[in-house]
Amino acid sequence: MIFSEFSTMEAEGAVLAHSIRLSDGSFSKGHRLGHGDIERLTAAGIERVIAARIEPGDLMEDEAADRLARAVAPDHLTFSEATTGRVNVYSAVDGLFVADRAAVDRINNLDPAITLACLADHVPVRTGDMVATFKIIPLAVSGAKVAAGVEILRRMPVFEVKPFLPHAVSLVATELPSLKASVMDKTARILSQRLQPSGSALQREERVAHRAADVADAICRGLSARDRLPKLVIVFGASAVIDAGDVIPEAIRLAGGEVIQVGMPVDPGNLLVLGRVGDVHVVGAPGCARSPKENGFDWVLDRILAGERPTPQDITGMGVGGLLMEIQSRPRPREIATKPSSEISVAIVLLAAGKASRMGEGGSHKLLAEFDGVPLVRRSALTAIASGASDLVAVTGHRRDEIEDALRGLAVEAVFNPDYATGMASSLVAGIGTRTAQKADGVLVMLADMPGVNDDDLKTLMAAFRGANAQAIVRAVSGGKRGNPVILPRSVFNAVMRLEGDVGARHIIETSGLPVIDVEIGEAAHLDVDTPEAVVSAGGVLKG
Repeated sequence: MIFSEFSTMEAEGAVLAHSIRLSDGSFSKGHRLGHGDIERLTAAGIERVIAARIEPGDLMEDEAADRLARAVAPDHLTFSEATTGRVNVYSAVDGLFVADRAAVDRINNLDPAITLACLADHVPVRTGDMVATFKIIPLAVSGAKVAAGVEILRRMPVFEVKPFLPHAVSLVATELPSLKASVMDKTARILSQRLQPSGSALQREERVAHRAADVADAICRGLSARDRLPKLVIVFGASAVIDAGDVIPEAIRLAGGEVIQVGMPVDPGNLLVLGRVGDVHVVGAPGCARSPKENGFDWVLDRILAGERPTPQDITGMGVGGLLMEIQSRPRPREIATKPSSEISVAIVLLAAGKASRMGEGGSHKLLAEFDGVPLVRRSALTAIASGASDLVAVTGHRRDEIEDALRGLAVEAVFNPDYATGMASSLVAGIGTRTAQKADGVLVMLADMPGVNDDDLKTLMAAFRGANAQAIVRAVSGGKRGNPVILPRSVFNAVMRLEGDVGARHIIETSGLPVIDVEIGEAAHLDVDTPEAVVSAGGVLKG
C-alpha cells in the first residue's frame, strides 16, 4: 500500500484516507475513487487528496479483520461484522476467558498494522461480554501477513471461553467455640451467591469439629452424595491454616486424597488449600472467602467451575496481579453485542425487607398500610407486574410472613433476607443474587414504600434502558434531583454483590464509569412513606 497525497487527476483507483465534503454530497473515508468521482472533485476545485493506493497482494482493512476473526474457533464465541477494520468478539456463554499471552504476542508482532486486544487471562465473563477485538490500523495490509496470522489462530487456541459447568457442591465447616453460628450461616449464603453464575448449587452443608478425622469423614460423605453433576467439596475452617500438616490438608489425605497446594501468592487469599480426592477437587477456603469481595479463592473456584484442574504451577504463577485492592471493583464494559431492544430483559427487584423503624412502636407496618383497600407492598408488586418486566423478585425480611401473605397469588418470587437488619445492601445482594435477576440484562430496583410510582413510570425507565442497549444506568429524578427507582445493567451486578452495610447502589452509580440517564417522573421519584404521617398524607390507611 502506498499512502501519500496525490494529485486529484492521478488519484483514480486510490482509497480516500479522510472523508471529503462537497456541496452536493460527500465521499467517506475508505471510498475508492472512480472516474466520475475525479470529475466531481475537480469541478469542486479540489486539486489534491490524501489517499492510499492499494498494491497487489494487499487486503482492505475489513477483509483483513474478517479473515483473522474467521480463523478463531467459534466455540462459545460470537463475532461482529467487520467495519472500519474492526471485528469485535463476544462471549456466547457465562464462563472463563482464557488467553495464551505468547500466542497473542505472536499475532501482534506480525506487523504493527495488525492488532489483537483481549481481556486478561482467566477472568470470568458473562454472555454478551466483549472479550477481544481485531483491529487493522491502516486502510489496507499485506495479505501475506494476514495469512501468517490466520495460520497462528488456526494452529492453536490463542483465546477461548470455557463455559462454566454446574457442580454439586458440598460445604464442610468446622466449629470452634470462638466462631459464631451467625458467621457460619453467612458463609453458606455468600458461597451460594458465588456459585450462582455457573449454575452450581450448594447441595449439602455439614458442620463438624475442627479435627482432621472429623473433616475427613465429612469430605467422604460429600463425595458419596448421589448427584449426576460433577462434585466439588469446599471446607471452611474455624481456624486459619498455617502449615501443610494442619487440619484441612491432613483431612484431605485421610480422605484418600492428595494435597496439591497449600498457600497462594494472592492477597487476600494467601491461606488457600487445594487438594483432590479422585477426580473431585477439595478446596480449603481462606477466611477472606467469608466476604463477598474478590479474593484468591474466586480465582481458583472459577478455574474449577470451568472444568480446569489447577496445578501448583498455575497457583504459584498468580503473584503478578495477585495484590488485590481492598476496594470495590468498578466494572466498565467498552461494548457488548447489540441486541434488538425487544430482546433486552429487565427484571424488577422489589425491596420489602426493612424494619420500618421510623414508624414508631405502635406496631403498624408501612408496607401493610392500605391504599384503596390494597396493602402497599401488594400495590407496589401489582405496579411492577403491570410494567411488563420479565420477572419480579420481592425481597422480604421484617415481618416476613405478613409481607409474603400480602403478595400471595401474584407472579412474584419471594426471597427472604435473613440479614435485613444490617441494612439495604444485604437486600440488594439477596435480590440481585437470585438466578432470576442474574439472567436479566438489567435489574430495576424498586422500593416497596413509594406509592406514587406507577407502571407508566416503570415503562418509561425501561424504555430508556433499552434505548441505551442496556449499557447505561437509568435513574428516576424529580426536578433534576435523583430519586428512585433505578435500573442497574448486568455489568455492575458483581459490584452490587460486594456491597455491605446500610448502603444502596449510589456509590456504584457514581463510580461505574457508565452513562447515567436521568428520567423525569415528577414527585413520585421522592415520595416514600417512612412515617405514619407520611402514610396518611399519601392517602394510606394504617393497619396493625
